[in-house]
Amino acid sequence: MQDFDLVIFDCDGVLIDSEIISARMLVAELARLGLEIDLTYVERNFLGRSYPVVMETIRREFGLDLPPDFETRYRENLLAVFRSDLRVVPHVQDVLLAMAVPFCVATSSSPRRVELSLGLVGLTALVGGRVYTSTMVAQGKPAPDLFLFAAQKMGVRPDRTLVIEDSLTGIRAGLAAGMTVWRFVGASHLGPDTPEEPDDARPHRRLVSFADFFQFAPTLRSARQPA
Repeated sequence: MQDFDLVIFDCDGVLIDSEIISARMLVAELARLGLEIDLTYVERNFLGRSYPVVMETIRREFGLDLPPDFETRYRENLLAVFRSDLRVVPHVQDVLLAMAVPFCVATSSSPRRVELSLGLVGLTALVGGRVYTSTMVAQGKPAPDLFLFAAQKMGVRPDRTLVIEDSLTGIRAGLAAGMTVWRFVGASHLGPDTPEEPDDARPHRRLVSFADFFQFAPTLRSARQPA
């Protein structure tokens, strides 16, 4: 059983059940411009990537010149839906409350979006200021920069760090950082029947529910918390 000194959680699709909302919103907004893509394409190409990377991919792959107000409209519409529909992933709060080692969040979301998201689902106090975004590093996921930056800020070696990710992009980033990576497949956009990962994005373990988190890593549970 490997011990860890730090756990890094992705935010969207791990702590909060947001990826299905974001994907549906993006599909709808692009359809208004005449571009038809499906949720499978979004999951395969956009999940875990920052907004600027997603927009650049759309321009490059489809030759679509997005209107100047597209980003603002998409972000504002998305946050409006978050305010009514966003939910915390089941059992996440229990896990965070029972952690015996430090933890932080490393996300491709913008600082404003992650701040609002954590606040809406009641995780702000638990996470504190330990939130790191792709705006803080030169290259976002799948580059290892963000995870390495987070580990450095938390004062922990990469090989003593556990990453919880949902996206192939995030898995690749964690592996490139030399960290242990578990893939969480319990949010609405994935599931236990999620296809097997490609060789370059193979996690060390799959996690279907946070109710099972401490079964796989019992040393991460605080002795003050009941088993």
